[in-house]
Amino acid sequence: MNAATLGWARSGSRGGAFRTDWVTVALVLAITLLGLVMVTSASVSIANNETGQPFYYLERQLALLLAGGVAAVVLTRVRTELLEKLALPLLIVAIALLVAVLIPGLGHVVNGSRRWIRLLGFNFQASELARLLVLIYVASYAARRESELRTSFSGLARPLGLLALVGVLLLAEPDFGAATVLFATGFGVLFMAGARLRHVLAMVLAAVAAFGALVALSGYRMRRLATFLDPWADPYDSGFQLTQSLIAIGRGEWFGVGLGESVQKLFYLPEAHTDFLFAVLAEELGLVGVVLTVGLFIALAWRALHIAQLASDAGLRFQACLAAGFGLWIGMQAFINIGVNMGALPTKGLTLPLMSYGRSSLIVTIAWVGILLRVHHEAASRTRGPATVSA
Repeated sequence: MNAATLGWARSGSRGGAFRTDWVTVALVLAITLLGLVMVTSASVSIANNETGQPFYYLERQLALLLAGGVAAVVLTRVRTELLEKLALPLLIVAIALLVAVLIPGLGHVVNGSRRWIRLLGFNFQASELARLLVLIYVASYAARRESELRTSFSGLARPLGLLALVGVLLLAEPDFGAATVLFATGFGVLFMAGARLRHVLAMVLAAVAAFGALVALSGYRMRRLATFLDPWADPYDSGFQLTQSLIAIGRGEWFGVGLGESVQKLFYLPEAHTDFLFAVLAEELGLVGVVLTVGLFIALAWRALHIAQLASDAGLRFQACLAAGFGLWIGMQAFINIGVNMGALPTKGLTLPLMSYGRSSLIVTIAWVGILLRVHHEAASRTRGPATVSA
């Protein structure tokens, strides 16, 4: 979000100044700026080879950031109670998107996965927006049915049934990583909203068993798991991506080889500017850069949970669940992406939020930041009274 759009967002609703959470803004700007630097470094050779334009991906990343910033500013002007009222229609839109992407002629296939809808020459990944819309509904349910969540198993089972349905649609694409993050985030929101620990643990065990069965019954997922367990057994084929990532991280040592000096990005490490951007960052900036990056994500997730607590203290249950959902989601996806890059988790195909060249993911994530800022404004306005615009 640039200075002009932020300035417009500061003009609050109902005549009061918008209470911008500058900590969140600063953290998001720090992560996205670091992402711009690393996307540029990781993609220069690839872009020059593919298009003859070394800054091809940088230019598009800037355009995506602008589009996401505009969406975020618009959403800071939308009262969250409207999102709560529209939760069911938004859920229907989410399911429609996930069904549409599976229809031949509507869904666009890339690298063997049918995850995209072609719109005006742009591939939009439907699951990115759908996950946000589904979590808006889950937050709405948690706010409306808090007493049922606290007292009965059925109160938890119903939203989990919805998450299971959405998960099946995601797995049909297939998008195992998105389904995993959605389930984990949904579980987290429902637990924080008051679901009993024993009910949550029972459903978590059931979900783990179900995902385990899906892995066991899928040949290519079993091969991914075998590669994850021993990537060096086949370093030039199935283990190539992970071994190259580990080599990049190992080369970084304490302070890195220097910005722009990565060797692994030179056609050795596939998806260097998307899924494996973190490996290039570790190679060029070393452990210092890794600690900085992890610290920024932890700080952003913590800030979102802090805003959720502010909203809860102000009696804004739906808004608290929305903010908590963002914090859990950003932390979970960053954790999985970093874990995959380091060989601690099987390959999932998830981008590093706000940093990787991710197109749909980047736009939707920044738009969600706009919702988070709106939640902060409403919580702060209720607890401190309406702000006035300074002369």
